[in-house]
Amino acid sequence: MASAKEVIERFWTIQDEGDYTKVVNLFSDDAVLVDPFFGTFKGKAAIAEFMKKMNEETSSSGTSFFVREIAGDYKVAWAQWTAKTSSGELEGCGLYRVKEGLITYYKDYMNASVEKKSI
Repeated sequence: MASAKEVIERFWTIQDEGDYTKVVNLFSDDAVLVDPFFGTFKGKAAIAEFMKKMNEETSSSGTSFFVREIAGDYKVAWAQWTAKTSSGELEGCGLYRVKEGLITYYKDYMNASVEKKSI
């Protein structure tokens, strides 16, 4: 059985190919995905619809994601990533739980945009 780290490495390899719908097979039927922009998606069918939306959003906005580091063990993994957008770069981190080789929980966190102010 693949470790959480191995599953998430596969997730990013598939995502890098540009078709988010192909990552759906890595999720369990009752998985939960939490996206800070689009909300919470419960179940593989809802996650599949979200991944279709991600294909549309990334294509229309020119946004792309690049993984910087993946770490984890057998049950839990995390990935630091960078999103390149038309407005610049945004850093974030995904947290993942994996059971029996399938993602059961995935939540993304992002750094807030902060204006630098002089003192």
